Formats: sequence, structure tokens, C-alpha cells
Amino acid sequence: MKLVLHNYWRSSASHRVRIGLELKRLAYEYVAVNIVKHEQAADAYRAKNPMMQVPTLEVTEDDGVVHALNQSLPILEYLDERFPATPILPKDPVERARARALAEIVNSGIQPFQNLSTTKRVKAMGGDDAAWTKEYIELGLAAFARLIGDRDTFCIGDAPTIADCCLVPQLASARRFGADIARFEALLKIEQRCLALPAFQRAAPDAQPDAVR
Repeated sequence: MKLVLHNYWRSSASHRVRIGLELKRLAYEYVAVNIVKHEQAADAYRAKNPMMQVPTLEVTEDDGVVHALNQSLPILEYLDERFPATPILPKDPVERARARALAEIVNSGIQPFQNLSTTKRVKAMGGDDAAWTKEYIELGLAAFARLIGDRDTFCIGDAPTIADCCLVPQLASARRFGADIARFEALLKIEQRCLALPAFQRAAPDAQPDAVR
């Protein structure tokens, strides 16, 4: 089997999948898709991802069959089902649902409002794209913080889950957009615990080959 990750270094959705791959110690080929230069709109990439978004995980089976998997959360769940070692979804059904809910706060409650396509449209309509983005990031992180309570290990349990795969990239994006995150002390403690792990360090945006420093 061969795994190829089409992604962009600063994309938080791409960052999530890189964390999942690294936590599971899966080797993969890194293919950069520069969304600032609209490379995601090229015909070859659009054939893999009709939404013209990153990431896309291309899976080549041993028999040569190729699957192009889209959307970060389904990709992470696929990885957990296909490679169950070092699980990123809890075994307990309630805890698994909680982990998914936290991931969705980021994925559907924050991410769409900070996407490049959204902020460009807000700006084109005469709105304050920076204020727009910060408001939704802070609202989403506040909800996330209320759900986890006063934890300082990981979001759920004593090992990283899909929730941590989403939280760490979102906090990185929050800083980039100038959101006020100092008040989310529990989230920052979890982030520190995650960033001490080699998997999170290897997945970090600045560690990627296409990173602009």
C-alpha cells in the first residue's frame, strides 16, 4: 500500500491529517498543493477532489486500485479503521461521540468561517474579514473549552484523539488570525502536552517542505 497526502503546509485541515498519520507512524508521500496560487483548481487535482480543497489522501492498494479520500475527518476515521494501532477514537461509545463532537466544533463550527475562500468573499463584500474570522474562532474555542472542562492532559482520556488532531491546528490558526486565546488555559495546557510529542512536532506547519518561513 502507498499513501500520498496532497496538502498545504498552513492548511489546518491538512495539519489534522498529518497529525493522524504521524500518530499512527504511517509513511506517506507529501505532495504540496499551494492553495494561495490556486493549484487546487487545476484539472488534475480537481479530478481527485471536486471541491478543490485540501487535503486529499490518495491510497494505492497492493493490487493497484487507487482511492482518493477527501475531507479531513473522514480521512482520519478511515485511518483509524484501516490502521487500528494507536487509535485516535476512544473505544467507549460515549467517549467516541464526545471526541467526534469536539472535532466537529472545529471542523464545522470554526473552519468554514476562516477558510481563504470565505474571508476573501467577506472582504470583497466590504466586510472586515479579520474581525469576522476572530469572532467565530473565539466563539468556537469557548464552546470547546466548556465541553472539556479543566483538563491538562488531552481532550479526552490519556492519549491524543481526533479531538486533539483538530484542536492543535485550530489554535495555530487562531494565533495567525489574531484571536484572543490567552483565556483558554485548559486548551493551551492540552496543546503544550500535544506539542511535546514527536508526532505533533513532525506534523507542524513550519516543519513541512513547502513551508514559507
